Amino acid sequence: MDMPKPNPTILARKSQLLDRLASFLPREALIHDPSETRAYECDGLTAYKCPPLAVVLPASTAEVSETLRICNDMGVPVVPRGAGTSLAGGALPTEDSVIIGVARMTEVLETDYDNRFIRVQTGRTNLSVTGAVEEDGFFYAPDPSSQLACAIAGNIAMNSGGAHCLKYGVTTNNLMGVTMVLMDGTVTEIGGAHLDAEGLDLLGLICGSEGQLGIVTEATLRILHKPEGARPVLIGYDSSEIAGQCVSDIIKAGVLPVAIEFMDRPCIRATEAFAGAGYPDCEALLIVEVEGSDAEIDEQLETIMDIARKHDPVELRQSSSEDESKRIWLGRKSAFGAMGKINDYMCLDGTIPVNELPYVLKRIGEMSKEYGLDVANVFHAGDGNMHPLILFDANKEGDLELCEELGAEILKLCVEVGGCLTGEHGVGIEKRDLMLHQYDPPDLEIQMAVKDVFDPKWLLNPAKVFPLASSDTRRIAAE
Repeated sequence: MDMPKPNPTILARKSQLLDRLASFLPREALIHDPSETRAYECDGLTAYKCPPLAVVLPASTAEVSETLRICNDMGVPVVPRGAGTSLAGGALPTEDSVIIGVARMTEVLETDYDNRFIRVQTGRTNLSVTGAVEEDGFFYAPDPSSQLACAIAGNIAMNSGGAHCLKYGVTTNNLMGVTMVLMDGTVTEIGGAHLDAEGLDLLGLICGSEGQLGIVTEATLRILHKPEGARPVLIGYDSSEIAGQCVSDIIKAGVLPVAIEFMDRPCIRATEAFAGAGYPDCEALLIVEVEGSDAEIDEQLETIMDIARKHDPVELRQSSSEDESKRIWLGRKSAFGAMGKINDYMCLDGTIPVNELPYVLKRIGEMSKEYGLDVANVFHAGDGNMHPLILFDANKEGDLELCEELGAEILKLCVEVGGCLTGEHGVGIEKRDLMLHQYDPPDLEIQMAVKDVFDPKWLLNPAKVFPLASSDTRRIAAE
């Protein structure tokens, strides 16, 4: 994966940059020793690594603002970083860049239950947002699998989703306002604690912008009352295509579960060995969860189970207790860790129309055989957000490149059936050169023109999202 060559002028001025940063930052907030910056040389996409010039860990919006002002003045690229859980290389630094990480910015700034919002610094982890309000009967809906570790900053950057977002929406549907610092250090407030912001939908532009427009330091998030109850049903099938058809039929029936999750045989076996959740040994497994009052749950599950029976399931098991519900979800929540224990893998993130699930699953199986690499499927089936896991051997020469080639073909397939390259992981470096497969050059030109407005020097998160040749041209023209 190509990255821009470091700017020798910036490297030569490293001491001057560090002196200016050290003049206002606490000692613990500035990291520049090469032995320590190596901890920031990659994110969750560990196949690619590059240590940054320096790392800044601010504790306030003011410190972020001053850091950006100095970097902008000296022409130094900046890479925003949340918790570093990105699977698309979204926080991969360049050799001449400064990482600004928000890991020390974890405070709850305001909680308003009457108006159902919480305002937090964006270094706070996803799960701890719910942790701050759950004793009072509220929760924050988006729940990515990495929610124990991932930061709200990264959730906003990638518009993260999660298992329970079929009903409640992804980050953009639960984000009310942000405090964002522009590359020149300007602090701006967008949206806020009200139903709708006036004027242009800048909040919708920022959510999912992958650190290309600014650094979000504070976020106002929608919180919701906990439902009266929730109950999952476990459905096993002898075919991934049939399981996909069942998902499509559930959505067509007008039922809105809170989650529909899919796992295939390789993933089922790995999670059983890892977590012992009691899953059946079948080709495909669905976890469908509904919520509400007991009467609502019973009515919805009756409809779902009737649909499931029409497809001749090998297992149909409705949870009868809270403990059983936890066990049903245990395997799904452990899936990525379980797969990582047995094999190197690359996790993709294409999104497709739900009615195309049977066809796409069939084609992925065929592609897997063509390339000689196993593919395990675990994903949010209800909204078509697929996460194929391509298994490969990182120590085998050529295997990574073969894996990436297969991944590109799967993502192209997603676009060809009417979907898109990413649902919640972002483009990062992983998919940037596939952007021309989804967008025509004029479409990309419009997107880059938006970045010109927010970041005219093209210093924020270099070499991400846009094809490298295009972003290099833009950056050089701005110098």
